[in-house]
Amino acid sequence: MTILDKIIENKKKELEVLAGATAVKDLENSRLFKRETISLSESLLDRSKTGIIAEFKRKSPSKGIINSSSPVEEVTSGYFREGASGISILTDNQFFGGSDTDLLIAREKSHFPILRKDFIINEYQVIESKSIGADAILLIAAALGEQEILNLSRLARSLGLEVLLEIHEEDELDNINRYVNIVGVNNRNLKTFEVNTDISDKIADKIPQGLLKISESGISSPQVIKKLRVIGYNGFLIGEKFMCTPDPVKAFSEFVKDLI
Repeated sequence: MTILDKIIENKKKELEVLAGATAVKDLENSRLFKRETISLSESLLDRSKTGIIAEFKRKSPSKGIINSSSPVEEVTSGYFREGASGISILTDNQFFGGSDTDLLIAREKSHFPILRKDFIINEYQVIESKSIGADAILLIAAALGEQEILNLSRLARSLGLEVLLEIHEEDELDNINRYVNIVGVNNRNLKTFEVNTDISDKIADKIPQGLLKISESGISSPQVIKKLRVIGYNGFLIGEKFMCTPDPVKAFSEFVKDLI
């Protein structure tokens, strides 16, 4: 069983509990469910920003705990203040140490686009994402079938959420549908957690015209971003590079100085 298989198996068990504790109608009646979302796509195209989606996460399956002390509100607001185009927040608890509360706290303190990063496998999670204040959701091609991606994307867009479809293999491009706003190329293989930024190079020109494209994982220097910009990437999702330091906001600020 791969790491991804273990994560999805655990997620299914979690959802059985969640769906039994909170009904869909209660999610739809929540205060944040009715808020107008902020466009991550528009923010990525804003040339006054860096194009970086800065990620808040506490741990990973491959490295364990990377930052258990930095407050989510300080880090996320600091990232945006220093030029982030958007914020990604891990809400999976078992494998990434996150929670819905992290996203809720960041939402209450901010007016920037937030991507809910989790392993979304059913419609309940899409509705839940809107109820906790997300502006966009991540769908992972390696974890879903083509029809599932279509159904979840359609629902997300009907709720005003944008959709970032994450792929790793070229044949996963077939999962792109008209409801997808952004295609993310994950340089990390979710089955082995090995990282290789050459994946972004390989797939760049095969992503359909008109879609925003971002590169995810393993982006360790401004030079990598400059290279990826040349081949057409609009954005870059970076997490561990900043979160593994004592002061993630300072690390982000120093990183972006070298982008100019």
